[in-house]
Amino acid sequence: MATVSNSVIVQDPEIHSGEPVFRGTRVPFQTLVDYLEGGETLDEFLEQYPGVSRENAIAALEEAKALVLARFGK
Repeated sequence: MATVSNSVIVQDPEIHSGEPVFRGTRVPFQTLVDYLEGGETLDEFLEQYPGVSRENAIAALEEAKALVLARFGK
């Protein structure tokens, strides 16, 4: 699991009121989740948000997965 210092998701109170965003962007992580929940593909998300790399989007999903598994076990 990524540590805070190397996470692709960061929080800064001065960016989107502290909402988690992709490092180096103003793109909220929740936007990726919303796209996927709405049936959009990762490619469609990346097309709309070219500032987020495929590698960072996948790493963010992996971080979220690791947090869920750490909390609920498996």
